Amino acid sequence: MKRALVFGASGQIGTPLLERLNDAGWRVFAVSRQVRSDSPGRHWLQGDFSGVRDLPESVEAIFSCGPLDMFARWHANASIRASRVVAFGSTSAATKHGSDDGDERDVARRLLGAEAALFSQSEQRGANATMLRPTLVYGAGRDATLTRIVQLAQRWGRFILPRHSDGLRQPVHVQDLAAAAFAACTATATHGRSYDLPGGEALPYREMVQRVLASLQPPPALHELPMPLFQLALKTAQARGIALGITAAAVERMRQDLAFDLGPARRDFAYAPRLFQPEARMFESPVTIRD
Repeated sequence: MKRALVFGASGQIGTPLLERLNDAGWRVFAVSRQVRSDSPGRHWLQGDFSGVRDLPESVEAIFSCGPLDMFARWHANASIRASRVVAFGSTSAATKHGSDDGDERDVARRLLGAEAALFSQSEQRGANATMLRPTLVYGAGRDATLTRIVQLAQRWGRFILPRHSDGLRQPVHVQDLAAAAFAACTATATHGRSYDLPGGEALPYREMVQRVLASLQPPPALHELPMPLFQLALKTAQARGIALGITAAAVERMRQDLAFDLGPARRDFAYAPRLFQPEARMFESPVTIRD
């Protein structure tokens, strides 16, 4: 029986990944900060990247669905043996490295540094690493973008965007990411490589938001404002403690294409993400994740 260690096992990607591993007959060691009850084929370990109790001496694969830089630091000092490492990062490594926002540039720097460190560490240990870079994750009500849009729209009864928010986006469902991690683990072509994991459809930012709002009952209205009016409205909201996470750099990116090529992932491990067809349940937390 193959065995896997999974970090971020109770998170939005880790949860469906556990199901796939268990369904395939893997014995899974799942890491959580909270004490959890075991189930057939699944043993929970209490801990996080600062330390995990009762780790096995070896597993066939280690999956990380948590912060990549923290996983890289843990991996650098870990004694557990594994021939495969599959870790999630983010396309932010590419999209934010030239940002005007210093915090965003730091995010990109840390992601790229963590990828390089993991590849180097794995090679030294005789293991094969694969990095997966999703973009705009949704589907479990735990993402920081689309679910946040839903929360704000339901709070206000409407949502506003600056005009010409036409930058392309490719939202990707958590189930498709779990399937990608599972498939990449057993595909030798993925050894030592990084892959962008966009969703199956590229659409303008404005249309993406429209589809999300249309999935709600009742559907909040979408209003588009000239940029000066939008900035004034955003500043007013933030003065009231609302929408604090929407930075000037994030607003500017609404007009920029952030589209990625899924071709390499399709070629090497048959990656086939779904079209963007949001449903209200996908933005509720917690949610039962289904195919």
